[in-house]
Amino acid sequence: MFDLDPRLQEDTYVLGDFPLCRLLLSKDANYPWFILVPRRADISELFQLDDSDQAQLWKETTALAENLKDSFAADKMNVATLGNVVSQLHMHVIVRRRNDPAWPAPVWGNKPATTYSAEQLADVRKRLATVLDDNFTFAEV
Repeated sequence: MFDLDPRLQEDTYVLGDFPLCRLLLSKDANYPWFILVPRRADISELFQLDDSDQAQLWKETTALAENLKDSFAADKMNVATLGNVVSQLHMHVIVRRRNDPAWPAPVWGNKPATTYSAEQLADVRKRLATVLDDNFTFAEV
């Protein structure tokens, strides 16, 4: 059974689901910072997914990154899986802009997190609604 890591629950908003992954938004409005979590139990490494799930994770990751690049006017997309703090497999997909608070350094621990306003959160959902297809289901707000 799939359970979201408590730290991910605490640090993100749940946006919805792709066929494989739950899509989360980091609670740091400094950057459009999205996180994909495969809905598979007890997975901490990419190689623990079967071939089909590995392909699906990459498909969802690259499609999301491509859509975010356009809709959020990214100068660069950062895509990574680390898991040093949260061992549950998750893929970071972060929109980077030359004028963001951390550019060109990594976003982790660079600046204090800024809380999303209700309007900012609604804007993120609206932007996603215009670029994500029928393979994505939004979570209830």
